[in-house]
Amino acid sequence: MIEPVALSDFFIVFFSGALIILLAALYAALFAWGKLQGGAGFRYGSWLTYGLLLACVAIFAKVLHLEGHWKILAVLMVVGYWWMPRLIWRLCTATHAHESGR
Repeated sequence: MIEPVALSDFFIVFFSGALIILLAALYAALFAWGKLQGGAGFRYGSWLTYGLLLACVAIFAKVLHLEGHWKILAVLMVVGYWWMPRLIWRLCTATHAHESGR
């Protein structure tokens, strides 16, 4: 059974959970802008954002005392956040390839 979160840790759980959502969206946006613009700045920004996302997930899992299958689920979530922008980008380029003449 999962150990309950202390009331003093509630703010940390809330804040890190919100940051996970925001950083995941920012990572996907920076990844897409990096692909569109071709600049290294967006690519490095997306890597930095993903690193911050990893830190937030680690804090979230530690404060919530996640163990066993919950920890595996957190790892799968982070892996999904890494691959989804890439797969969505490939889907979009394949879908719109006829528009660009490829």
